Amino acid sequence: MPSHTGSGPGAEVKTRGLGMLTNFKFKSALLAATAYAVLAPAAFGQETASDTTPAEESQPIILAQGGSGPVVTVGGVESVTVTARRREEMAQDVPVSLSVIGIQQIETTGTYNVGQIQLYTPAIQYFSSNPRNTAITIRGLGVSFGLTNDGLEQGVGVYIDDVYMGRPAASTFDFVDVQRIEVLRGPQGTLFGKNTTAGAINIALQKPTFDRQIQAETSVGNYGFLQGKGSISGAVIDNLLAARFSVEGTLRDGMVHNVTTGKDVNNQNDFSTRTQFLYRPNDKFSLRLEGDYNAQHAMCCALGIVGVGTTLKSANRQYPALAAQANYATPSTDPFDRKIDANSPAQANQVFGGAGLYADWDVGPVTLTSITAWRTWNWDPASDRDFTKLSIQTISANPDNQNQYSQEFRVASNGTQTVDYVAGLYYFRQKIDATPVAAYGADATNWLLAGTNSPANLLSGYRADATAHSDTKSYAAFAQATWNITPDLHLTPGLRYTYEDKFGSFSQVVSGGNPRPGIAADITNLNSIARNQAYSAKFNNGSVSGQANLSYDLTQDTMLYATYSTGYKSGGINLAGLPVDSNNNTVIGTAVIKPENVTNYEFGVKNEFFGRKLLLNADLFDTEVKNYQVNVVDTGPGALRGYLANIPKVRSRGVEFDTQFAPFENFSGYLSGAYTAGEYVQFANAPCPLELIGNSTSQCNLSGKPLPGAPKWAVSGGSEYRFPIGQDMSYVGFDASYRASAYSDASDSKYLKIDSYTLVNLRAGLITSGNWEFVIWAKNIFDTHYYQYLQAQTGNSGALSAFSATHAPLE
Repeated sequence: MPSHTGSGPGAEVKTRGLGMLTNFKFKSALLAATAYAVLAPAAFGQETASDTTPAEESQPIILAQGGSGPVVTVGGVESVTVTARRREEMAQDVPVSLSVIGIQQIETTGTYNVGQIQLYTPAIQYFSSNPRNTAITIRGLGVSFGLTNDGLEQGVGVYIDDVYMGRPAASTFDFVDVQRIEVLRGPQGTLFGKNTTAGAINIALQKPTFDRQIQAETSVGNYGFLQGKGSISGAVIDNLLAARFSVEGTLRDGMVHNVTTGKDVNNQNDFSTRTQFLYRPNDKFSLRLEGDYNAQHAMCCALGIVGVGTTLKSANRQYPALAAQANYATPSTDPFDRKIDANSPAQANQVFGGAGLYADWDVGPVTLTSITAWRTWNWDPASDRDFTKLSIQTISANPDNQNQYSQEFRVASNGTQTVDYVAGLYYFRQKIDATPVAAYGADATNWLLAGTNSPANLLSGYRADATAHSDTKSYAAFAQATWNITPDLHLTPGLRYTYEDKFGSFSQVVSGGNPRPGIAADITNLNSIARNQAYSAKFNNGSVSGQANLSYDLTQDTMLYATYSTGYKSGGINLAGLPVDSNNNTVIGTAVIKPENVTNYEFGVKNEFFGRKLLLNADLFDTEVKNYQVNVVDTGPGALRGYLANIPKVRSRGVEFDTQFAPFENFSGYLSGAYTAGEYVQFANAPCPLELIGNSTSQCNLSGKPLPGAPKWAVSGGSEYRFPIGQDMSYVGFDASYRASAYSDASDSKYLKIDSYTLVNLRAGLITSGNWEFVIWAKNIFDTHYYQYLQAQTGNSGALSAFSATHAPLE
C-alpha cells in the first residue's frame, strides 16, 4: 500500500528452523513502551539434522545494511552476485552506480514493499497518495507525482525477475519470495531499455530448489498489524522437476479516524501467492514457469486537511471565507491527530498478477534466454476528492484495467573472454481501459465557483463520465559488449533501437447540474468544471539510445569508471481530458506530448580497504533531460485537473556515496548519501504555485526553480553488532534516514513543501542453535512528525491536504 499506511514504532520476531508456523504471544518492555510487537518465524530450514551446517562450520552472519547490502563474515564485507548487466557479476566489479538490498536486510528490518527501500537508498524518492497515483524518482528524475495520467509512463522502470511492470501500482504490493533488490541509478537505456530514463529497480525472486526448504514468518503489532508469510520448495521429481509455493497476507487497522462515519480508514488487507515450477533435465537447460496473484482490499486512501495557504483570489473565494459560509471546521487543528471527516467512502481495491515462462540454455560459448510474460492489473477505487464532510466533489474515481504482454530473447557469452557480450530482441504490448467518473454535490457551487454569480445549486448533481483507452506496442533490439583491452582496462559500449506505436482515445460526457434556461454564463461555469469532449491520437517514433563505459582497475582494490549514457521515453497521449482556460476559452495542452530524451555523464570509483573491511564507492553525475514529461495541474477555477505536458529542459547534478564496513568481528555498518541539485532549466509556461493563483495569468515561469521531489541532501546509515549467548547468537542494530526539504508539487508552491525529517529505527534479534530467529524492531522511535504527501485541495481554495505520517515508516 502507499506510504501513508505504515505502522508505528514496533517490534518484530523472526525464527529460523524446520519451517513450522508458530503462533504464540511475545511480550517485552519494548512492547509496553512502543505498543508494537511482531512475531515472525522465518528462513530456510532443513528437514533432517544431517542437512544442517555443523556447529564448527557455523560462522555468525552480519548484515551490512546499506549500499550494495551484502552479508558480512568474520573476514570482512562479502560481495554479492547481481545481474545488473544481465550477467551474473559481483556487485563491486560492476562499473555502474548500483545499490543492492539483500534478503537478510529485507527480513530483519521489516521491509516488505518498494516504498520502504528508500530508507536505505537515499537517491530514491517514493510518493503515493494511492496505489494508482504512485511515483518513484531517482536523483529527482522519473515522473512528476500527483494524479496519475494513464498516458504517462514511468521514468524509473520496475522489473520483477527481468519483467517490466507497466503500471506504478505494482510497486505497492507486498514482497513475496524476494531474494534481492537492485537499484540502478541513471539511464539504463541499453539492457533494460523500456522506460528507464532515470534508473531501474530490478527485483530478483527466490527460485525453486531441489533440496527441501520451508520458510515461515508471522508478525503481529500495534494497530492490529498481522502478517504471515510461508513458502515451501523442493523436488517433485528428483533431479528433474522442482516446485516452490509461497503465500503472504497482511492485515492492519486503519491509522486515520473518520469522525463522520466513526470508522478507521487507510487500513491494509493484502493477500499474495506465487507458484513456480522448475524443469531442469541437466545443468545446461532450465525452464521455469511462474504465476502469481496479488489482491488488496482496503478502505483507503483518505487525506485530511492539514493547513491553509493564501492565494491571490478575492477573499470570498479563499478557504477561510468558504469554510465560514458553509459553517465548516476541520475535525482537528492538529494535522497529526490523524482525524478526517470525509462523507464519501474510501476504497482502494486492486488485483495484480500474471504468469511468466523463463528458459535458459547453455550451448557452450553462449547462453540463450527467453522470457515470455503476461501481466494484468485491475483497479477499483472510491474517494472523497474534497476530503471533507461537505458535499463538494462527492465522487472521484478512475477504475482501470491494464493488460501487458512481453517477450524477450537474449544471447550472452559465457565466462570471461576478450570480448564479453549480451544482445537481444524485445517486444512489449500494453492495453489500458479506464472509466473515470466525477460527481459534484450541494456545496460544490459555492466552493468551486464563488464570485461567478452562479445559482447555489448549479453544480448539485453535476456529473462527468468518461472512457479512456490506450494501446502501446514497443519493439527493440539491443547489444552491449565489454572489450577487455587489458586485464585492467575495460570498454563497454551499448546500443538499443526502440520503435513504439501508440494509440489513445478519450471521451467524456457531462450530465445533470441545474443551469438556468437561457443563461449562457451557467453553461460556461459548468464547462469550467467539466465539459463534453472527445478525441483520439496516435504516436509512433523510433529512437536510438545507449552508452559508452570505460573502467580501469587502478589496483586490485580500486576501480575507476566513466560513463556516457542516453535514455529515451516515447511520446505520451493525454488520457484524462484537456482543460480549457476560462479566460479565453482555449484548450490547455495537447493530446500528444513529445518524446523525452536524456543525456547523462557519470564518473565513479569503487574501493576496498583493509582486506575488505571497508568498502567505499562514490560517483558524480550530470543528467540533462529534454522535453521532460510531466503531469501538471490546471490552476484555473474549479476542480484540479491534471494533463500531460513537456518541460523543455531539466537537469540533475550531484554526488553519491556508499560505504560499508566491518572493522572487527561481529560488527558491521553502513553510511550512504546523495547530494542532488535538480532544477527546471527551462519551464516558462508552468502552472502557477498556489500563492500566485488568482493573478491575471494561469501560467508562470519556473525556470531555475528546484525540481519537486528532489531533496538536496538524503543520508542513510546504521550498524549492527552481534554477540554470542551460549550456543545462540544475539544482535542489536539501528537504521537512520535523513531527507532534506522538498517540494511536493510541480509548481514549487511554498505551501506544498515537505520539511526535512529524520527517522530512526531499532532492532534486536536472537538466532538460536536450532535455526530459529527472533527479531524485535521499532520504527520511528522518536515519533517524528512529517508528511509523506502534500497537495492542494480541489478548487484551489488554499486548503492543503496531506498524509500525516507520525509513527509511519516509509511504506
